[in-house]
Amino acid sequence: MTGTPNESSTGSTSPVRAQTKISVSDPKIMVNLLGAKDEILRLIERNLDSDVHVRGNEITITGDPAENATAERLFSELIELIEKGETLSVDAVRRTLRMLEENTSERPAEVLTLNILSRRGRTIRPKTLGQKHYVDAIDKNTIVFGIGPAGTGKTYLAMAKAVQALQAKQINRIILTRPAVEAGERLGFLPGTLTEKIDPYLRPLYDALHDMLDPETIPRLMAAGTIEVAPLAYMRGRTLNDAFIILDEAQNTTPEQMKMFLTRLGFGAKIVVTGDVTQVDLPGGTSSGLKVVREILRDVEDVHFAELSSSDVVRHRLVAEIVDAYARFDVAQEQKAAQSVHAVPGRAASGGRTPGRRR
Repeated sequence: MTGTPNESSTGSTSPVRAQTKISVSDPKIMVNLLGAKDEILRLIERNLDSDVHVRGNEITITGDPAENATAERLFSELIELIEKGETLSVDAVRRTLRMLEENTSERPAEVLTLNILSRRGRTIRPKTLGQKHYVDAIDKNTIVFGIGPAGTGKTYLAMAKAVQALQAKQINRIILTRPAVEAGERLGFLPGTLTEKIDPYLRPLYDALHDMLDPETIPRLMAAGTIEVAPLAYMRGRTLNDAFIILDEAQNTTPEQMKMFLTRLGFGAKIVVTGDVTQVDLPGGTSSGLKVVREILRDVEDVHFAELSSSDVVRHRLVAEIVDAYARFDVAQEQKAAQSVHAVPGRAASGGRTPGRRR
């Protein structure tokens, strides 16, 4: 790295600009690093304060020394991803940039190559730092709550860990469950038998299983009781030993249902509870068991609450923006409600009558 300050004609000193050069010996790595039609290079240039110039197998970074160091670290992480067999994508670059901005001890190349499951050339792994912490928590704790907005991979990663545990013979069965509360409609008004009413509601869990296991093996595993997908009400009165149990959509449990579910825990079992406290579909006035349980169990050992946010959304980039927009709207509505309460005329601060007024 070289750089010298430049003096202006007035004697003032302009900011120091330095140069850092990175040589990429393998032309295939350089092609991947630049992306199709240089789309990755353009994304990097838009997100760095330093100037980036590529010629042949050499990348030249020019700018403030501290900014150059950030750029150099970014290229180092991206090159390592490629060397580990990853085909670099715009999405992976965005996630790497975000992790570097968070300035955590974990390296993006390690987070983005942590394999949980592989099947037919497709690998399931965490894609964000929050997801990595969530997966680590599942490994380290008996009960884990994954709380966050839609699209953060809460249930999908939990199911991948469950299948991994089953394949490693750490548990004997997987139990997947949901409370039977449907957004905007009651199951009783849907056509068909009880099974026909419930199956569509549990369909997302079946779909995830098909991503992780050979479809022809799933009916056999379900017939043998190795995998069970059932409504939460079916858990009552049971003790679940040597099982990996996932409660999905837990924001739609009542406090009583949550207690019932958690006390099903048997020996050699692990529980993961997932939900989004901003999307409660319970009838008005009913408390969410997922909201209450944080206050009850937050100091209990071997119980972990993993908080995921819009930065962990792994769907279309607009999903993260939608989540943030709704969060801002909710805060604004709460502030309006608080202001309207304080602005009610004719009320004294103590909540009594306005002074000087008779009834």
